Amino acid sequence: MLNKRQREDLQFYLQDYALELDTLPTYSSYGYRHVTQWKTNVSNLNLADPSLHILTKDKIFKMRLRPILGMDLDYNKKGLLMHRVYGAEIQMDIAKHVSIWGSLRDNSWSGQGIEGSRVTQPGFLNNLAGVQYKEANYGGDFSDSRGGISLYAWWGSIGVQRERVAWGDAQHCSNILSAHNPAVPMVTLQLTPCKWFQFDYFHAWLVSNVIDSTYWYNEQQTATSTQREYRPANKFMAANMFTFMPCKYVQFGFGNSIVYAERNVQAAYFIPIAFYKSLDHLLTKGLHTENQNSQAFATITVRPTDHLRLYGSFFLDEFKLARLKKDNPQKNPVSYLVGFNWSGWPVKGLALRGEFMRSYIATYVHSIEVLDFTSNSYQMGHYMGANAQSIWLQLSYRPTRSLRLTLDYTCDTKYTAYDYIRGDIKNIISQEPFKNTIWRNDEIKFRAVYEVFNNCYAHVDASYNHARAGEQANLDQYSPVYLQGKNLTFSCGLSFGF
Repeated sequence: MLNKRQREDLQFYLQDYALELDTLPTYSSYGYRHVTQWKTNVSNLNLADPSLHILTKDKIFKMRLRPILGMDLDYNKKGLLMHRVYGAEIQMDIAKHVSIWGSLRDNSWSGQGIEGSRVTQPGFLNNLAGVQYKEANYGGDFSDSRGGISLYAWWGSIGVQRERVAWGDAQHCSNILSAHNPAVPMVTLQLTPCKWFQFDYFHAWLVSNVIDSTYWYNEQQTATSTQREYRPANKFMAANMFTFMPCKYVQFGFGNSIVYAERNVQAAYFIPIAFYKSLDHLLTKGLHTENQNSQAFATITVRPTDHLRLYGSFFLDEFKLARLKKDNPQKNPVSYLVGFNWSGWPVKGLALRGEFMRSYIATYVHSIEVLDFTSNSYQMGHYMGANAQSIWLQLSYRPTRSLRLTLDYTCDTKYTAYDYIRGDIKNIISQEPFKNTIWRNDEIKFRAVYEVFNNCYAHVDASYNHARAGEQANLDQYSPVYLQGKNLTFSCGLSFGF
């Protein structure tokens, strides 16, 4: 049932899984990539430029070492932005039950003729991954180190890792966990005991970016003086997700999470299968203290035909049935997302995708700053945050092997932003949502991406965006200087390893 392009894609991408198939990559059918092999009595080494693969004769040990290198150039009327990346990644498999992986990417943004060339930072409303910048006099430097170790079997895995987390059915940006914030360390558990059920759990150490005035140490500044240095408050998160697949055409899931800020981790939240709001009430209500920040969510995916996928997800930050009555002006702080993917008909390789998201007032926020649904001050849910709407459409075509052409339209709208004030919250959520626009950005983007060989990408982009706001302060808060107003931007780049 596959056409020629799909068969070539299949052969091409399987080369990247050669070690998982107990063999080494060959690329012999393509003739554009050099492969050097060394064979010994105990192992085979394969240098498929520029990756190194090792496979022992007994198949007990497998390793892949790959450099990371890339550069992007973006240009519009405001100037030129350059983004360069370098680093390396390693993957190992031991005895078919231990997986170890790690990567380091050193990034640098710099601009010519552009004041403040950072294109992502807390508060900016775009779908770029969040980062924690180093101290620099220009643009922005940051490093991204990820990795972990996992014990696995056919029925599941348990591990310790530092990664970004994305939960929820979405193709543009999830409204549950979007991987928008920088990677966080976590303990993970995944169980797949049968084909129709999967369970996921993690407990993560978040970055609060909130100073704890009672937690400090002295730093020696001179021979006779010291300076008090404060430490950030602790912040943690636990979450679980139950996913069911009763048939090949339907998949649904539900789960809950809690963001909490205690001096130390709370053992109760290491229980994978638990309703965390109930545990929170047990731990806090007896002392009449403010409880922690809990959430619940659900997803569903339906495939009515082989070519169409419909999906949706629902995020409940706080919910009361009484607020559903027509005479009650209060609205629940919730977020919902619906989307579709139509592909493969009438032309194979052609796909049309779309998503619509809305988040009501007070979603993702909390009256206590350290309990916001954030890490490193970046939203962990949809990047648009509370009282916002996002529309995304994409037309995609794959004419030949490893070539993808896309045309995207995005319309992001931010409405009046409200602080979560505990004593006034009933009045705040009684305001009409999606009424007064304070910021909007429309973008049309064409992109051509070609994977020259496995994990080596070349791309060219052309985009037009129009970011505007009623006040300059809102424009500065939500848009990078580089993309404020009307802009025609051209981009090109080459990357290896990501």
